[in-house]
Amino acid sequence: MNALGIQLGLSFLWAFLVALFAVPSIIYIAHLKNMLDTPNVRTVHESLTPRLGGVAVFAGFMSALTIFADLSNGIQQLLAGCIVLFFVGLKDDLVSISVSKKFVGQLLATGVVMIMADIRVTSFQGILGIHELPIGISYAFTFLAIVGITNAINLIDGLDGLAGTIVLIITSTYGYYFARYGGTGYGNYVFVSVCLIGGMLGFLRYNFHRASIFMGDTGSLVCGFIVSILTIQFIEMGLKVGGPFAASSPAVAIGILFVPLFDTLRVFIVRMMAGRSPFSPDKNHVHHRILAMGFQQISTVMLLGLLNLVVILFVINFAALGNTLLIGALVAFSVLISIFLGVYQSRSAQQRVAS
Repeated sequence: MNALGIQLGLSFLWAFLVALFAVPSIIYIAHLKNMLDTPNVRTVHESLTPRLGGVAVFAGFMSALTIFADLSNGIQQLLAGCIVLFFVGLKDDLVSISVSKKFVGQLLATGVVMIMADIRVTSFQGILGIHELPIGISYAFTFLAIVGITNAINLIDGLDGLAGTIVLIITSTYGYYFARYGGTGYGNYVFVSVCLIGGMLGFLRYNFHRASIFMGDTGSLVCGFIVSILTIQFIEMGLKVGGPFAASSPAVAIGILFVPLFDTLRVFIVRMMAGRSPFSPDKNHVHHRILAMGFQQISTVMLLGLLNLVVILFVINFAALGNTLLIGALVAFSVLISIFLGVYQSRSAQQRVAS
């Protein structure tokens, strides 16, 4: 086993153990100080539960990365952005803050990685015939991508273990490709993946149904931000290193992020079609619809994890089709799932009325 493998193993173990041992203390303090999430109309849980699990994930991830990883190629700025979002999420978990304050935090974190580290999407790689992006459009699109992915992970955090499982699947996929094809430019992002996987596994031990702690915004904002940066670097790696997917890397990245992106876009469209704000909370997420079909929480999480894995295997195996065909196939698949969920929802509503 080479030195890199040992370093990766140690960083995983460190992040895992820190998170694993931090969670019981956080649960104890949260109950002691009554920092608990009260069930409401939107939530699925039924008892008072602490929601500071993200503190443990962050502690494991941050400490492992700073000890074991090479912090060049933008990882230092990624950590700075994570710290900003950690405190934004922490404040929201403790006292609740407005959407505009959350947005300012995301703006700051994104600015740090875009401007200080020059992490951005520089080309559409042939999507709609567009290749190299003008610098202004590149910054604007990167900002939208980071904020969009961060909030997609935040929004899917609605069931015990769901966001954690999806983040694990996405991060493991990216980590594998950074390890194999990253080289000097992107190879150290495998540490970002491994440290997040370790921290997340330590936390998930307490987060599956019935969860004794939730990730909270502290965890979902930081994890979403890390996933968004991994996505951008994965796309850029396809452009600069060639990697396994070359010009198809944007479509492959969309496939890897399928469940959170599909859920967010579907929810926004459904809300706007009903004449409401896309940000108005409701029980219309994919996991709510699957629960309404009679599935249990754990089977819903497994089902959505499996769905994400199937889509990842599809885009990886058919990457040769190119961006346009792959994205077309993903959109068609999304429409099919949406129609199925809609038909099932109206049918179950009719049955309730009949009964």
